[in-house]
Amino acid sequence: MFTEENPRRLAQIALVVLLIIGCVAVLLPMIGAILFAFVLWICTWGVYSERLLPRIGGRNTLGASLMTLLLVLIMLLPMIFLVGSLVNGAEALIEEARPHFEQGLPAEPPKYLGDLPLVGSELKANYHRIAGNRSELNAVLRQLIDPARRLALATGKIAGNGLLQLALVIFVIFFLYRDGEKIAHALYVGARKLGGDLGEEMIERARGTVIGVMLGIVGTAAAQGTVAMLGFLIAGVPSAMLLGFATFFLSMIPVGPPLIWGGAAAWLYNQGETGWAIFLVLYGIFIISSIDNFLKPILMARGAGISILLIALGVIGGILVFGFIGIFLGPVLLALGHMLLGRWTREEEQPA
Repeated sequence: MFTEENPRRLAQIALVVLLIIGCVAVLLPMIGAILFAFVLWICTWGVYSERLLPRIGGRNTLGASLMTLLLVLIMLLPMIFLVGSLVNGAEALIEEARPHFEQGLPAEPPKYLGDLPLVGSELKANYHRIAGNRSELNAVLRQLIDPARRLALATGKIAGNGLLQLALVIFVIFFLYRDGEKIAHALYVGARKLGGDLGEEMIERARGTVIGVMLGIVGTAAAQGTVAMLGFLIAGVPSAMLLGFATFFLSMIPVGPPLIWGGAAAWLYNQGETGWAIFLVLYGIFIISSIDNFLKPILMARGAGISILLIALGVIGGILVFGFIGIFLGPVLLALGHMLLGRWTREEEQPA
């Protein structure tokens, strides 16, 4: 029945809905960085609260500052080493290419170019045609400059956006550490009010799944980086430790390691070490990259306490739908859905 209280209640509900929509709209551009900050907070809260805080007398602000600084060092140092290595490599490439821009290409191509199966003879003929015609060489170089410029601009844009997202993650996680106990208490209270014991169980399941996924990602990356470094040492690739560290860092993104061991194999082939180049390609395919296929699901499933199938489907589907943060969101959503389905079926099986 329509009463005087109904318009007031509807207005209150409308205001709440509008407020929620406004908050979501404000946070939406930063939601990836905020969720990743929560992931890091969940995975490192035990170290912070149980090991760091007691040693500094429970001073939250100091502890949050120290923990945030530690995370900054862990995330930025690999980037600094990689950027330094890329800059050195780019300088060496420019120095090697400069004589070709000034004097033209050598009369004969590198021996390995003509030895390539199927396409070697055609590539060698095209090389002779371009090397003997300076105007055609300049035309080819002009065609390459524009894509290279676009690639450099796109790379710079991605790097700049990544640094902004990283700065936001660092900013958010400081307050998560500082006010972590209040935030955790509020989450558990809200879950208890919404779902009772089931709400608390869902919070614990989500926490365990996030930690399990992170354990799988970091553990697999460490294994791939170590195995890759051994392969580089065996094949005689210079800077094997740096390349192993780069493999560890890039293992956290899809198809990252092949960029490292594939480039190292190409360098070996260019140096005339065809046998070692073939060895490194086979080693990368069957040893380095295969670790990701069997070790990651096992570590994730063991840490999260759910089946390997749910983990695999959650990671793949999460990446397709949500991007990088979907690595965590996908398994969490499937784990919670599986838990609710199991609770519902158990209740249905109980006799009336």
